[in-house]
Amino acid sequence: MSEAHSILIDLEQEIGQTVVGQSQVIKQLLVALLAGGHIILEGVPGTGKTLLVKVLAQLIQSDFRRIQLTPDVLPSDIIGTNIFDLNSRDFILKKGPVFTEVLLADEINRTPPKTQAALLEAMEEMQITLDGESLPLPDLFWVIATQNPLEFEGTYPLPEAQLDRFLFKLLVDYPDQAAEKQMLLNRQAGFAAKRLDISKLKPIATVADILQARRAVHNIQVSDAIIDYLLALAQKSRSHPDLALGVSPRATGAWLQTSQATAWLAGRDFVTPDDVKTVAAPLLRHRLLLKPEATLDGLKIDAVITSILNQVPVPR
Repeated sequence: MSEAHSILIDLEQEIGQTVVGQSQVIKQLLVALLAGGHIILEGVPGTGKTLLVKVLAQLIQSDFRRIQLTPDVLPSDIIGTNIFDLNSRDFILKKGPVFTEVLLADEINRTPPKTQAALLEAMEEMQITLDGESLPLPDLFWVIATQNPLEFEGTYPLPEAQLDRFLFKLLVDYPDQAAEKQMLLNRQAGFAAKRLDISKLKPIATVADILQARRAVHNIQVSDAIIDYLLALAQKSRSHPDLALGVSPRATGAWLQTSQATAWLAGRDFVTPDDVKTVAAPLLRHRLLLKPEATLDGLKIDAVITSILNQVPVPR
């Protein structure tokens, strides 16, 4: 086991001690971090979405910024603007919160499309263009956007083109009874998330460690059989009778990369079909589009993903 792998395992365990009852989400979050892909976190209020991101950012000693997105937030509030300095008689750049390593965009569907689109170039090209000048972003640059799945009045759903820029859509559900009991015991012992001093958490890794782990993920072996399996799954999604929109080529590449990250996190140097299946739901649920009649029948997108996985033979 490499040192980088040991660090990521310790990181997973440390996050789980602070954010109780979300072990699957934590693992998927780390897979996305290793694959270098942005995330949508969807869950009802009070399930620890913001706490999870803040704890992770602190444990890897990354620069962290948070934006509370509302209908009156402008693109310049995110990317920054050039301001005229009367003393120097020149324009100076006032950088926005996007110039960071971990960016938490809270309630991204509550801000208008023009402001949502301000993140597109940053997420895809790791740079910002301001007044004709291209400004690079940090190597780790990672966007985690949150959404509330219940309140749709006054919201602006993300268009398909922007959804495809997000690697995973993770569903943060209620913890099970045992985990929630542990949360209550922790609170009784004095723990309170809103009073938690994140800065006092002992760091587990550095940004350099994460970048090194990403390089290691690229070296995970992928057989021709796995490549053909991925392509067959993609083709099946594009011809599925209940889907109006299937998997894009960008998503197929992301599927391969996240399968490699899953294998590396499991301590293997090769990808298995189970790795491909493990990441299917978070990778596809925001990219596939149900036909209207399927939606009216009450069909859920995760059920369609399961159907696709069941219809394609697994390589032996």
